[in-house]
Order: sequence, then C-alpha cells, then structure tokens
Amino acid sequence: MPPVSLSRIRTLFRLSTPRTPSATRAAKAAAKPAAATVIVAAATVGVDARRRRAPRPLALALACAALTTAFAGAPAHAQPAGARVPTVNVSTVLPPSVMAGLERAHVPLSSVSVVIEKVGDRQPSVAVNAGQPMMPASTMKLVTTWSGLSMLGPDYRWKTSAYTDGDVDASGTLHGNLYIKGTGDPKLVPEELIDLVQKVRATGIVRIEGSLVLDKSEFDASTRDLPSFDGDNNAPYNVGPDPLMYAFKALSFTFSPSREGVSIDVVPPVAQWQIDNQIRERGGKCGGLLPSPQVTPGANGVVTASFAGNYALGCGDRTLNMAAPVDHSTFFADGFLALWQQAGGTFAGTTREGVVPPRARLLGVHQSPPLADVVHDINKFSNNVMARNLFLTLGAVEEKPPATTAKASTAVTTFLRKSGLNMPELVLDNGCGLSREEHISALSLASLLQAANASPVAQPFIDSLPIAGVDGTMRNRLNNAGVDGNAHIKTGTLRDVRAIAGYVATQNGESWIVVSLINDPHAEAARAAHDALLEWVYQGMPEEKPVYVDPHPKRAPKAARAGHVTKAEKTSQAAERKATKKQRSAH
Repeated sequence: MPPVSLSRIRTLFRLSTPRTPSATRAAKAAAKPAAATVIVAAATVGVDARRRRAPRPLALALACAALTTAFAGAPAHAQPAGARVPTVNVSTVLPPSVMAGLERAHVPLSSVSVVIEKVGDRQPSVAVNAGQPMMPASTMKLVTTWSGLSMLGPDYRWKTSAYTDGDVDASGTLHGNLYIKGTGDPKLVPEELIDLVQKVRATGIVRIEGSLVLDKSEFDASTRDLPSFDGDNNAPYNVGPDPLMYAFKALSFTFSPSREGVSIDVVPPVAQWQIDNQIRERGGKCGGLLPSPQVTPGANGVVTASFAGNYALGCGDRTLNMAAPVDHSTFFADGFLALWQQAGGTFAGTTREGVVPPRARLLGVHQSPPLADVVHDINKFSNNVMARNLFLTLGAVEEKPPATTAKASTAVTTFLRKSGLNMPELVLDNGCGLSREEHISALSLASLLQAANASPVAQPFIDSLPIAGVDGTMRNRLNNAGVDGNAHIKTGTLRDVRAIAGYVATQNGESWIVVSLINDPHAEAARAAHDALLEWVYQGMPEEKPVYVDPHPKRAPKAARAGHVTKAEKTSQAAERKATKKQRSAH
C-alpha cells in the first residue's frame, strides 16, 4: 500500500500544568497556534511572563490537601449539598473590590451566587446566595467531565469500526458494502480517522463497488442534527452531537494574500467540496472582516463554497472557522472518502445510513485518544460538541444504546447521588452548558469540586482546567496579576451569564475552591468583578479599604469629570494658541 501523505492533516496541541516560571513561559510559547485541525474558542495571543511570580504547583497542593483531609478522618467525598447549607461563621459579604466591579457593571448582588471554601473543609468561608439555582453556562462541563472520568476511567477509548458484507476479488475490488460504526468519538479528526482508512486498505481493498453505510445506532435519532442554540447555524459552538462526528463538523478556511492573488486553503480535507475563489487582492490596511462563503449544493453531492469581494494585503494570513453547512452523515462521508482517495482507494457507490448486519466481517477498529486527553480539550477550550458527545456516551454505556439525553441525565445524577452529592436543583439538558434549561447552584458546584479533588481522577480533572493567564479560555485574563499561573478555572459564557469555578493556590500556600455564577442582563460587564474575586482569594482574602463607585457617573457635574475643560480654561488655551500663531508669523 502506498504511504499516505499527512502534510495537510493538522494536529491539536496540548498544554501541561506549569510548575516553575520557565515551565510557565514554555507553556505560553506552546500555546501559540501551531497547526490545529479545528480549534473552537481557543485563545491565541501570547503573554509576557517576565515579571511572573513563581506559580505554585496547584495540582500537587490540592492532592496534599486531599490527603490531609483523608488522614483527618473526613469522608472521601464532599458532603451532600443539602447538608452543607451555610449556617454560622460564614461570611455573606464580598470584598469592596468585587462589589465595585459589580456596581460598575450595574449587577445587583441578588443576581450573583458565590461560594468560597478551603479545599478539604466541610463549610464555606464565604457564601452569597449559595443554594440558588443558576444557569452555569460552560461550568456545567465540570459535572460532565468529572462524571465521565470517574464512570469510564481516564483511559477509556471510543471505538470506530469498519465491516463488510462482501468479498474482495484479486484486483482489490470489494463487491459489497463498507460499514462504518461509530460510538461517539469526540475527537475523530483527520489524523485519527486516517488510521481506520489505512486498516481497511491493509485488507487489500482498493475499490469499493457497494455503498458506504454509516451505522449511527449508538445515539438515538432525537439527539442528532438539532437546531442551533441561538439561531447562528454557522457558529462552530452550535454543532450538535453525533456517533460519527468528523472533525467537529467544522471547516477552517485560511486566506493567504500575495502579489499574485489570495489563495484559500480548507481544513479538514473533504471530498465533493469545491472552492470558487473570486476574491480580489488589494493594497492598504486590513478592514477586519473576512469574506463569508456562499455555499451551494450541486449535482451528484458536490458542494461549492464561493468567495467574493476584496481582501487587503495588510490582513496577512487569516482563518475563518464555521460549522459545515451539511448534516453529520454527509460531512463524515466526505471526510472519509477524501482520506480514502488520498490513500489510493476509489469509490463507485453511494452513501447511506444503516445498521451493521450480524454476519458482517470486521475489517478494522480505530480507538480514540484516551478520555483524559478528550477532557483536557473539553475544559481547556470549552468545546461544546465534545462535551455533548461525552454526555451521551455516559447514557449509552450506563443505560445501553441508543443514548438519549434522558438516559445520560439519569446516568450522571445516579453517579452523583452514589458519590454523596445530592443536588435537588440540578437540571441537565445537554451536559455542556449551552442551554437556558440547565441549572445548578454554586454550593453544588463547590461540593463537586471538593469531591473531584478527593477522587482517584483528581489529577487529570484538575490538569484539564484552564490556568489563569496561561492557557485555554483563561489565557488572556489576569496576566501579570498575583493569581496569574496559580489558579485552575473553568469559565462559562452565555448571553446574560458569566461564570467561574475552580481552584486557587494562594500566596500563603493554601488551596481554595472558588465558584461564582452571575445571571443578569449586565453580566457581560462583570468580568472585572470575577477577576477581582480570584485575585482577592489568591492574596489570602485580606480586609480591603472601601472602593468608591459613583452611582451616577453620567450625571456627575461636568467640572468633576476626568479630562473636562472649563470655559475659562478654553478661553486661556485659545489665547495661547493665538499668541503662538503670531510669534510664528513674526519669524
């Protein structure tokens, strides 16, 4: 079999937790986008780490805290949320720096839910609206990923298998169908799927005369090809789950300008796709907007993506990420056949969905990367569709296929209850937080973080969380602050929702859990309040001086506004300009 060229197949990068200042700088350098297949919501801007404080080895600190708790005779899991409602010696007051951030954002305290507690403790130290059900946005991924690691194990792997019901003749022609059965691999990107293609080619098959049949029976049809969350069908974050999800069902178009014109490269490679490039190169500065394709289905399954308009040389290389405007089955088939052709194979049949017949012969099996790697990508980059596939997998494994959202919800809530985490307010919808239906309280999330830290899967779970100022969705936050490099924090963002949840290693050597959920029309403006909260915990929660916030900044007297020039000052400045002009004329 001829070697398969992988020159245009790109791999996702992975970061490790920093342990020293040099390791932190190395992590920042590694975080720069090298050549990702598809990276959804990943940060790409570098950070100057020259003045960084030495990051505390957070995961190690948390592990030590868990051991201390265990030797003290405390239970292995956190107390049920219902048994941990704050009573005495619990502060319900947030520091002035945080309150000032909320006031500037016009977010009332009634819209905020906060829990701060030391790792290993059984009561919070700070609790504000702690038991109130809140929309958690992507912090709900903490529930899904810890449940997945605990229920399936960090080394769990999804299988994608190839079968046939036909025979192969001496020329390498398969007289029969090729079946591909998926089980929900969340990371079936080109560099993974090529493994299955090579295994099929290794059986001697060169030409397929029958159909390419996709077995998607692992997930119920009700879970697939759902409408988008917010109506934006082109947004990669809106891609729904599927047993045969290929490359997140997303396309990356890279524009590269030169004096000869603008070239367009597409990743991943897909058969039946054509690029109609009518973009004109022009000089000047970059306007910022990228051309969007007009996608047109054609005859025989061919899809044309047409690009038109002007592209400035000053833009340099830019990439447009978008959800593929076809269903999962079409996208998988196009991706598989592109790799099949690249491997020297030909295909003369059609594509359809179906079930592998009982007497079909196994040709090859591809195993996904381990679950720990998948969870790393889910939490670092807040990948919604990967989380949704994992969520449904829990339903398929625990409740038997075909998986439904109801089966997945039952599997997760049953596991949590058996782990001592009773969360009566918990509502699960898709397991990724991209929902207005999902709810959880800050107290329940804190309980889960306590249990996760004391569990056998603490290390891969904590390592998967974004590090403040270093990587993932926290890469461009709190840079050069004290907490920079010293907190593993999962973020959450929806319209009217902002959330943070995770662990902070303080400057005095302690480890704390911090959860803050904001549900308010002005939540978007409250990011500074969350950053101030994390920095305050890192500093050891010291007493702070009051911070004055003008309740009516727009109504303040003109003379009191920063930069305001009075009428007398304007007259004086005009006189000075006139005098200067006369002096220049005299010379």
